[in-house]
Amino acid sequence: MRLIFPLVILSLLAVSCGRDTSQEKGEIVASVRNKYLTRQEMEEGIPKSVSPADSVIIADKIIRHWIKDNLLYDIASRNIADKEHIDQLTENYRRALVIYQYQEQLVNEKLSRDISDEEMKRYYDANSDKFKLDQTLVKGLFLKVPVDAPQINSVREWYKSSSEAVLEKLEKYTVQNAVKYDYFFDNWVIFNELIDYMPVYYNDPDAVVRSNKSIELQDSSYYYFLTIKQYLLQGDKAPFEYAKSTVREILINQRRVNFLKTELLHSKPYRKVPSILL
Repeated sequence: MRLIFPLVILSLLAVSCGRDTSQEKGEIVASVRNKYLTRQEMEEGIPKSVSPADSVIIADKIIRHWIKDNLLYDIASRNIADKEHIDQLTENYRRALVIYQYQEQLVNEKLSRDISDEEMKRYYDANSDKFKLDQTLVKGLFLKVPVDAPQINSVREWYKSSSEAVLEKLEKYTVQNAVKYDYFFDNWVIFNELIDYMPVYYNDPDAVVRSNKSIELQDSSYYYFLTIKQYLLQGDKAPFEYAKSTVREILINQRRVNFLKTELLHSKPYRKVPSILL
C-alpha cells in the first residue's frame, strides 16, 4: 500500500546528507540524527483493513510519535547528569534478564512432563471447596435458524427433547437449515456466552436458569432456541471438568516454585534465585 504523507510530516524529515541511506535501510520517512524510521516499519503499525484516508491519519500519528520519542531521547541523552548510573542500571537489568531466561529454560525442560488426570483429580478432591463458580454454567442445546426456515413448529418440539431419535432428526435438520447448532449435554458452558448469540440481556442469569428449562426468542432475521438440562449457579462448587484447567495451572506453578527453591538453588553458576522468580 503506497501512502501519500501530509506536507507537515514530510517537512520533519531530516535524511543524512552525502549518503544514500534509502539504499541501506529502505525508504526513509523520518530521521532524528542517526536514527531512521523506514516506510516498512511505519506501515507495520497500520492495520490492513483501514481505508486509505484513515491509513494516512494513522501514518501521521506514527511518524509524529516516533519523532517526538527520539527527539526527547536525544535531548535527554545529551543532558542527563549521571550517565554511568543509567549504564549500571541497564547492565544490572540485562544480567537479571539473562539469568531469568536461562532459569526459565531449565524450569520448562524440567516441567515438560504432562500432569496426569489422576494427579489433578487428587488435588481437586482435597481442595474442592476452594473452587467456586463466578459465572452460571449450563448443559443443554442451542440452535439458531432463519425465520423463513421450514418446520419451525417441529423444531419447537425437537429442541426440548432428550430422545436420541428426536435429537437425530434435529441434527439432520440443522445440516441444511441452522446458522448455529451447539449440543453440549455432556459439557458445561458459560450461560452468558450463549446469551451473547441471542438478542437479549439478563441482569440476573441465575434467576433465568432457575425458572426456565427452555428459551425461545425471535428477531427480524432468526429464531433462537435454548434448552437447559442442567445448571450450576454462581457460588456453587465448580465441577472438576470445568476447574481442570485451573487445577493444572496451580500444579504447574507449584512444581515451578519447588524446582526453583531446590534444584536451582544448588545449580551452578548461580547459587541464589532472584526474588523476582519466586
